[in-house]
Amino acid sequence: MLPGVIGAERELSAGPSFRRIIYRTYPIDQRHAMNKTELIEHIAVSADISKAAASRALESMIDGVKKTLKKGGSVSLVGFGTFAVTKRAARTGRNPRTGTAIKIKAAKVPKFRPGKGLKDAIN
Repeated sequence: MLPGVIGAERELSAGPSFRRIIYRTYPIDQRHAMNKTELIEHIAVSADISKAAASRALESMIDGVKKTLKKGGSVSLVGFGTFAVTKRAARTGRNPRTGTAIKIKAAKVPKFRPGKGLKDAIN
């Protein structure tokens, strides 16, 4: 890829008609946070499905994780990681404007613990 090139085009044949799918590729040295749209495009291209189907699949996966965590369970994806809920205790904090002490309520917080496969892939 040439320096400064942000995207690339790839044509896929889908039956009798051709559709052009534009997806983004980034140089390794450039830091980029993938957003939801780009993730849907990546899923659609790599799985050879439509963007609509990829979007429905991603939404379904996110919804399933949310519902499981809300019930207090955890979602474990072998080789990727585990989504779980932890409890954060009540504590005393400070108002940054006035400096007065405030009480912060206890809360449930979602956590992600990466699996060995993910750790090995990025190192």
